[in-house]
Amino acid sequence: YGVGARSEEKGRTGFAHLFEHMMFQGSANAPKGQHFKLVESNGGTLNGSTHPDFTDYFEVLPSNKLAVGLWLESDRMRSLAINQENLANQKDAVKQERRLNFDNQPYNTAIVDRWPLLAFRNWQNSHSLIGSFEDLDAASVEDVARFFKTFYAPNNAILVLAGDLDPAEAKRLVATYFGDIPSQPQPQHPDLSEPAEGAGRSEVYRDPLAQVPAVVIGYPGPARRSPDYYALGMLDVLLTGGESSRFQQNLVKGKQSVIQYQADLGWPFAGVGDYKDPGQYAIFLLHNPAFKGAEIVQQVQEEIARVQRDGVEDKDLNRVKTFFRAATISRLQGSMQRARQLGQYELLDGNPDFINTEMASFLAVTPAEVQAAARKYCAPERRSILEIVPAPPAEKPEK
Repeated sequence: YGVGARSEEKGRTGFAHLFEHMMFQGSANAPKGQHFKLVESNGGTLNGSTHPDFTDYFEVLPSNKLAVGLWLESDRMRSLAINQENLANQKDAVKQERRLNFDNQPYNTAIVDRWPLLAFRNWQNSHSLIGSFEDLDAASVEDVARFFKTFYAPNNAILVLAGDLDPAEAKRLVATYFGDIPSQPQPQHPDLSEPAEGAGRSEVYRDPLAQVPAVVIGYPGPARRSPDYYALGMLDVLLTGGESSRFQQNLVKGKQSVIQYQADLGWPFAGVGDYKDPGQYAIFLLHNPAFKGAEIVQQVQEEIARVQRDGVEDKDLNRVKTFFRAATISRLQGSMQRARQLGQYELLDGNPDFINTEMASFLAVTPAEVQAAARKYCAPERRSILEIVPAPPAEKPEK
């Protein structure tokens, strides 16, 4: 569905994620618990996930049970059970998820709540993806019903089928189950544009749950599908992709300053596939306590500066492309991943055929384009920095 955390209103943060939970609370013809029971009793699996720009739901079923999945999805699109009881218990479920996965885990509160405030100026982009307890408590049944009618309509949804199926029969089933669900006025999506770029910002977050320090470094990223998007994607693989990457060789093994790292266009809420501008190229580094956060930032910037100054040799970029090609093909081996990727291309780009063509755009990137993207996007004056430092156990996290 074309709704994510960036579609939320002030005072209603966490609504997109709350609604992901609500979608499993039953519908007119599939009471609470039946969705799970029917899928799992037919040998399948199911789940959902909330993203900045969309929310997705899936069932993986034997091919002869396609009708079961379509019927379940159409019934909750048509007639979700929205009532006070379901809303109350899912508010509690979301609160408990936040406690378990964020408030009681090291680094996560800093990443989810503090990092977006540094990376973005526009509230639509900078508020917490999972939301606050106060906003969840304020949500009413009427709020949820309006959210459902606005965003959970067939004209704001993408349906993807992938696997061992007959296309003609599949289309017939889709028309049978979904054909008479009425459309709604196309939802008005908020303005996500960021103000003219200013200087980067920095903050220190004291985390009583952290055992070792960490640093997040981010740079405002390029538009999706632009030449710079592909070039910066290749720069990321050069720096962080696999055992031969520069971070692995020079920071983890060489200087032994970094313990582990993650990086991506759109990190931490998106990957390069579901990245949508405005976004960041962001890097998370868990580091050796013998090094200060400022030293880690400087070492990362030095690795980027090597590319900005010296460029990239053909043999190094060929290694990067081989790694990227292998990882991309591996992701496409399963029906589930193909379905997800098709849905994202259709929703975010209006062109599911990118699944067949986009890899070529990444592989066509030249050394000069990687160097130019590093110079354009990864300048020190553009970066934001979040240091996460262990705090004495008695201290509470700063918010």
